[in-house]
Amino acid sequence: MKHLLEAELIYGRLLDVSEPHLVERYNKALEAFGLPRTNLARFSIDMTGFSPEIADELGDRDYLDPNRVNRRFIILTPDQVELPVVHTSFSNTAALMHEFFNANARAINAVTIRDALYGEIEDSVSVVHDIDDLLAINEVRFRVLSAEDVLGKAAELRTLVDRLKTVPNAWADDAMLNRMVELSKKTGDIRQNALVPDQLVFRHEAFWANHFGGVYVFLDGRQTTVICDPSVPGFRRSRPWQVSYIALDDYPRIFEFLASTKRLELPRASWVEASGLLQHRADMAILNLVNKADPRADLAKADRIWIQTWMHRNAALIAEDGIYPFLQEAIRIISATGEIRIKDVAPWPRFLLVRAAPAHPDQWLVNRLISQLTPFDFVSRFVFDKQGFYESYEKLSERFREFVVETLTRTYLQNKPAFRQRLFGIREEKGNA
Repeated sequence: MKHLLEAELIYGRLLDVSEPHLVERYNKALEAFGLPRTNLARFSIDMTGFSPEIADELGDRDYLDPNRVNRRFIILTPDQVELPVVHTSFSNTAALMHEFFNANARAINAVTIRDALYGEIEDSVSVVHDIDDLLAINEVRFRVLSAEDVLGKAAELRTLVDRLKTVPNAWADDAMLNRMVELSKKTGDIRQNALVPDQLVFRHEAFWANHFGGVYVFLDGRQTTVICDPSVPGFRRSRPWQVSYIALDDYPRIFEFLASTKRLELPRASWVEASGLLQHRADMAILNLVNKADPRADLAKADRIWIQTWMHRNAALIAEDGIYPFLQEAIRIISATGEIRIKDVAPWPRFLLVRAAPAHPDQWLVNRLISQLTPFDFVSRFVFDKQGFYESYEKLSERFREFVVETLTRTYLQNKPAFRQRLFGIREEKGNA
C-alpha cells in the first residue's frame, strides 16, 4: 500500500487532528465507547471520525464498527462533512452522515465550539447472521452524546429555564439560579444556540454491505432485490414473496433487473461518443492483457506507439480475450447507427456497453456493481468500489502497481468531478469521493 499512501489514493483528504483540546475530546469519546485512549498527539480522521493511525495503534480496523452494524462516529468539527468515509461496512454510510450533518448543521456548529459529538448509527439489528438481518434494516437512528456532556447540560438548563418561567417564586431559589449560571458558562445562551440535533431518524435506502463477501440490496417500493453469491446464508429463503434473489454470476437476470427498473443507460451515441467510456474500457482491457502477459513490463514507457506495437505482436492473445475487438466493433456500430440492439449481445459483454443512469438515485451503487463485474477496468473500480480495488491491487505485480498509481494520479485525481461527469454522467456527489 506504500504507493497508494504516497499518492493519497488511500486515506487521502483526511482531516489533521493535532490541537490538544481536540485530541482530548476524541479521547473522551473513545473512553465512552470503552476503548483505550490514544497516545498519539497527532492523527487524521474521516467524516465519521475514523482514524487509520488510531486503528493501527489499536490493532483494530473496526474500532468504530465493532459488529459491522450500528456504526459509531466522532464529530470534532463541522468541517468533517467535506471529508470522505474511508472505512465502512455499508456503502450508504457516507450518505447517511451527510444527511445527519445537513439536517443538524446548527446544532453541530454550536456544540463543536465547546465539545465533540459521538454516538452510533443504530438500526434494528446488532449482529448480521444472514441476509434477513440485512433486510431488517429499514431506517437508522443517530444516538448522539457529547464528550463534555454539553448536550446533557443544555437539556438540564432548558429544564431549569422552564421551571423559572412556570413555577411561582422560582426566581428566589438561589441554588437553582447559581446552577443556571454555571451551566450557561458551558452551554452558552441556549436561546440563541440550538444545541440539540433536530433530526435523528433517516431512511436506510439501497446499499451494498461487505458482509458475506458483498451483498447488494435494491429497493423498488415494496419489492426488494438482493444480488450476491448464492452461498450467502438466507439466499432465497428470506421473505421470498417480497424479495427477489439474483446470483452475482447470473448476468442475464442482473442486466434485465437493472434495465427494467431504469437503472441503466443503454448504449446510444448521445452519451457514448461524448463520454469516451467504451474507448476507456477498451484501453483498460489492453493494459490488463499486457500485465497478464508480462507482469514486469515497464508501462511507464507505454505511449500510444508502444501500445500499438504490443497489440500487433499479440493479436492472437487480444482476439482470444475478445474484449478489445468487441468494444471497437461496438464503437463503430454506435457511430454508424446511433445505438446497439442490446438483445443481440451476449449476457456478460452487455455490461461493457452501459453505465448507471445518471438521473437515478442508485447511480453510485449500480456503477459499483458494474465495476465489480468488469474488474479489469481498475480506474472505474477505484472510483466506485474502493474495497474491491484495494483487494485486487494487492494481487498485482510491483511494476503494474506503480503504473496503476501513476494512471489514477494522472487521470482521476486531476479533477475527480469532471472525470466522473465525462465518463459516467455524474453531476453531484452524494457522500462519495
